[in-house]
Amino acid sequence: MAIQDSQKVDYLWKKLGYSATKTDTNANKKAPNEAIASPLLMRFDTMWSQSASIPSTLPSSSEGVVTVYPTSSPLETTLDGTATANRTWKTGQLNWISPEFGSTYQVKVYIHTASDASGASGGDQVFATGSGNDDEWFFDYQSGVLHFIGDNLPNGISFTGKSVYISGGRYTGNIGTGLSATDFGDFTTSGDPQTTLTSAVTNADIGLDPNGTGQVIITGTNALTVPSGTTAQRPSGSTGDIRVNTSTGYLEYYNGSGWQDLAPSAVSSTLDTFAGDDSTTVFTLSTSTSTNDVIITHNGVVQIATTAYSISGTTLTYTEAPKTGDVIEVRYISTAYSPGSVIRDADNDTKIQTEESSDGDVIRFDAAGTEVATMTDTVTTFATAVKVANMNTTARNALSPANGWVIYNTTDNKFQGYANGSWVDFH
Repeated sequence: MAIQDSQKVDYLWKKLGYSATKTDTNANKKAPNEAIASPLLMRFDTMWSQSASIPSTLPSSSEGVVTVYPTSSPLETTLDGTATANRTWKTGQLNWISPEFGSTYQVKVYIHTASDASGASGGDQVFATGSGNDDEWFFDYQSGVLHFIGDNLPNGISFTGKSVYISGGRYTGNIGTGLSATDFGDFTTSGDPQTTLTSAVTNADIGLDPNGTGQVIITGTNALTVPSGTTAQRPSGSTGDIRVNTSTGYLEYYNGSGWQDLAPSAVSSTLDTFAGDDSTTVFTLSTSTSTNDVIITHNGVVQIATTAYSISGTTLTYTEAPKTGDVIEVRYISTAYSPGSVIRDADNDTKIQTEESSDGDVIRFDAAGTEVATMTDTVTTFATAVKVANMNTTARNALSPANGWVIYNTTDNKFQGYANGSWVDFH
């Protein structure tokens, strides 16, 4: 048996008039009593872009995006002269908020003396379901038009000298987005405390792809929060990925083959080479630097800064002239970025720490997971053997030593130190 026309009409009545889902016959459940929302598709240019700010209960007075016409001051309508007498009344206002947002948004309808809004609630209130005399009304919330849709006008009520008054709420926030489907331009969101963009498909990416040579620019004076997690929580990685590793405390990035730390690193390169001649004490460097920003070696032996030499700008000055045959190498040290508290290898078991604990003031040297040395402002302590430079007497005599140098002489098989201008045995 075909669906009865009365059921089809009931479906449309509830869908179009009340944005509600039909769950029973009209005889068993009137449209205002249907509880499951079924909103209509809205046009892009007429969408209520701030509808999320509509409270679930009609406010007692206008606030935010809701303009309220309370029962104490409802909106007086005007008669539609193109319809049968007294059948249709127009508010002249669009975008009334329907019960889809909450049951208290269903309008109240009064018939009362014209031009007396303040007294309207004391007049005759008529109801959407009628009085039992086929005198129901229907209110179009989008157009703001009331229509007595039943066979009869309200029972026992005279319209002579009277108007219809509507009490309810209207949406008066922003309409549309001002955007097209292909060009969004600038837009502002009203998320509180934050606006979240979420992909509808599980594990789907959210892409930002500027056109041409455009860039993604984040402005402001605060900060950008990137994902964070432990080493074990690392994703498989795509080239350019960036995150904070909470196990190490560093930013890290994926270079296409593995995760790399954005940790402090030092780079040195040999830029200047000179030869000693037993007389020259001043050399001109190719780059302006300072005493503590270079490493200088003579025949591979590191010279002590400020004791053996000093630098001002491009001038390198020795306290004693390097000997003939000394190969002088000057390496300039540069830091890739500001040093942090740890310099370490990829697996975090070999490192130099300056802040293992808060305000520790101890430099710690770890190798292969074991602390091998510590240094404070008063003492350096080694947990393993210390190997000093090994050389024969000929190589030793080619040095340009300073007081305090220590070597192991392989000719004499003795530890030796340079003191008061000469080499002395320790044993």
